[in-house]
Amino acid sequence: AAGRGTSRGMEKPLLVIGGVAGCGKTTLAAALAAALALPFRDGDDLHPAANRAKMAAGVPLDDADRAPWLAACAAQLAAWGAAGSGGVISASALKRAYRATLYAAHPGVRYVLIDITPALATARAAARPDHFWPAALTASQFAILEPPAPDEAALTVEADWSTARQVATIRAALGL
Repeated sequence: AAGRGTSRGMEKPLLVIGGVAGCGKTTLAAALAAALALPFRDGDDLHPAANRAKMAAGVPLDDADRAPWLAACAAQLAAWGAAGSGGVISASALKRAYRATLYAAHPGVRYVLIDITPALATARAAARPDHFWPAALTASQFAILEPPAPDEAALTVEADWSTARQVATIRAALGL
């Protein structure tokens, strides 16, 4: 992955904002897309109805459940890459294998993990009563979380930083 995601000419970034439920993926992804004048897509919108129903019932998704969702997220990244538009998508992508699917969509894909404590993630998830994600499932996400390895095209920001600080940190890391 050497050189992946580096600035090459006028290539626009393809960013996946990930992490466990409640870490602030959608908030950061939307703010980053606005700051960089890039398209934004909420990865939750790409889940099949069966996945949303399963999660709402308090049942964690398995790899088979996630496969069509990851394929849809990868297709969005590939489309942005092919169009040269760049883009920002929020998608948990907690396992290395999931991120590999997204990285394979286009050589410019970069992953940003929002690091958060289990206690803060659970509290934030519980504070979203209108969201399909029940706070009780948060522990299942920490159980499968594989933080990005040094060889991945990834960086980390902290959940307790302000959104402005997160955006500024990402922009600096990408040389934007």
